[in-house]
Amino acid sequence: MGPPVEPPPGITDARLARQIAFLLEIDQLKSVLRQSHLIDRSRRENDAEHSWHLAMLAVVLGEYAAAEVDQARVIRMLLIHDLVEVYAGDTFLYDTQAAASQAERERAAADRLFPQLPGDQADELRALWDEFEERRTPDARFARALDRVQPLLLNFYTAGSTWLPHRVSRADVLAHQKTVEDGSPALWAYIRVMIDEAVRRGYLLA
Repeated sequence: MGPPVEPPPGITDARLARQIAFLLEIDQLKSVLRQSHLIDRSRRENDAEHSWHLAMLAVVLGEYAAAEVDQARVIRMLLIHDLVEVYAGDTFLYDTQAAASQAERERAAADRLFPQLPGDQADELRALWDEFEERRTPDARFARALDRVQPLLLNFYTAGSTWLPHRVSRADVLAHQKTVEDGSPALWAYIRVMIDEAVRRGYLLA
């Protein structure tokens, strides 16, 4: 992380200066690499691209939510859900060692990040982040489902480019079934067929 962002001389609106500083701080998300590759396999996806893609999944696939959802709230959750990774880093879903400390690391990052905003916005975004993490509403459950679906799609359409090097198995993927199924049974039915086909093609270990 670089030095604190100072507003240009002559800026007197403290609220706006604080909001701009936050937006510059989260620019770091563009440098946080995930394990998933782009469809063209040219490089790994970064967190900002992942969040944008998830927002588009919510726009296009909203009709498949398990219950009625507020699409705008789902999109907001998806755009902020990984902001904490500017400090906590990305945790690979199938890295059990890193996953053991993930919740603690990400809560600490949230405690540090969101208060950089003005109080009202800090409270609003933190509440959305907590809701996403806890999956306590239909909006959050659908958002969490999409967060699982997107990397599965990227893995299938890059011939297991992340699964194979990490020796991910069908059982590993199915262990996360409930997160998708709770948010969207229709998407889980689609993904289940895709997983079986991935095994058949050798993209995913049986």
